[in-house]
Amino acid sequence: MNRLIAIELQKIWKNKASRVLTLTYFILLSFIALLASIKFNIGPIRIDPSEMGFFNFPYIWHLTTYIAALLKFFLAIVIVSMMANEYSYGTLKQNLIDGLSKKEFILSKFLTVVLFSLISTIFVFIMSLILGLCFSSYTELGIIFTDLNYLLAFFVKLTGFFSFCLFLGILIKRSAFALGFLLVWNFIEWIFKLVLIFVVFPNSNKADYITQFFPLESMSNLIIEPITRLSLIRSIGSQMGVANTKDYNVHYFSILIVLVWTFLFIYFSYKLLKNRDL
Repeated sequence: MNRLIAIELQKIWKNKASRVLTLTYFILLSFIALLASIKFNIGPIRIDPSEMGFFNFPYIWHLTTYIAALLKFFLAIVIVSMMANEYSYGTLKQNLIDGLSKKEFILSKFLTVVLFSLISTIFVFIMSLILGLCFSSYTELGIIFTDLNYLLAFFVKLTGFFSFCLFLGILIKRSAFALGFLLVWNFIEWIFKLVLIFVVFPNSNKADYITQFFPLESMSNLIIEPITRLSLIRSIGSQMGVANTKDYNVHYFSILIVLVWTFLFIYFSYKLLKNRDL
């Protein structure tokens, strides 16, 4: 297993574009900490994220995982390119000639996906912990380690998304077309959801029930946007007569859906590679 991961990491590190994108991703993740330095005035109103509760435990786990998940497209490019380069440079065929089975080849890619997701999760955990300890109004251990399931959701979300990217890389072979298809698929899900909400089921929640099983939608549902969860935003909403009925919890049924999609992406990646004439 270590050998398979070492082979993939070596390929990524020797590719300049992949190396730059990977480093850029983790540098941008660290920039989340710059939110603590943002302070400005809008008329008589002073905007200071640290004073507004952005870095309070346990809210910070929700905020940082949501923001970090938005940056996943940098690694998505790496994952798709990683697969496309196998065809372009002929390394896939060479690996098979050298004795690597197709099952081991897919396993090496999946292990790389899991490794990227795990490192990202650990990185976000350490960064969030440091920010919280520096700026949170609540530092009791019981509060600090509440809502850590957002980190689990973050890990599952990245693993599922990168597995989808891996599948597209194998299916389409060209990184640009694979990334284009990813955007098109996102658009298709969005259109289909709007049709279900406003045309098919305008007066019920059946649309949400159906769309939760879509691959990208299921990943999106793991971590709901956190801004409207802030007490300040809720207070403003209450004063304006806007009721907040959002459920911000991480639901394990949603995690199960993404895990099933992850399995299917990897399984069909293997089937495609197994049946394809290389």
